[in-house]
Amino acid sequence: MRRPGFRPHFQRITQPENRINERIRVPKVRVIGAEGEQIGILMTSEALERARELELDLVEVAPTADPPVCKIMDYGKFRYQQQKRAHDAKRKQTVIQVKEIKVHPKIDTHDYQFKLEHVKRFLANGDKAKVSVVFRGREIVHRDIGEKLLERFREDTKEFGDVETMPKLEGKNLSMILTAKPQKEKKQNSPN
Repeated sequence: MRRPGFRPHFQRITQPENRINERIRVPKVRVIGAEGEQIGILMTSEALERARELELDLVEVAPTADPPVCKIMDYGKFRYQQQKRAHDAKRKQTVIQVKEIKVHPKIDTHDYQFKLEHVKRFLANGDKAKVSVVFRGREIVHRDIGEKLLERFREDTKEFGDVETMPKLEGKNLSMILTAKPQKEKKQNSPN
């Protein structure tokens, strides 16, 4: 007996495919021609005949409409263009990562400067930086030291980023998230 919602590991979740040709099971469809012209509402069999005459496919593009909208087109070319658009969209999207730096309340000056350079580099690259002060043992009693340390980080990175999440205590960690400032477009001076 299968559990509800159980899906064997070998099943892939894919995007719903467009129904084409004989897979369209509704009696009537609104048809759009190969050149984008409105043909009107036809019986599905008649729309299939028209598509075959042009040696093209009848593709359901809006299945939820009443009646469903179908277009006469080359399905292979349509799929190729969809994949290309999806690839281009994926390539153009920017992925912002949250990079974390952990420090202790008794941090030395050199160690602080070293961690500060990391945070500045993360913000310069457009990523978010999470600065966490990790309290060990009874250090948690001196929460004010951690808050001062995070305030120092905020002041030292003021030109690179802004505070997205104010310092908050999560267990034995006091953390704050910094986000990069938007990059200003550099004006290029053209030699005219």
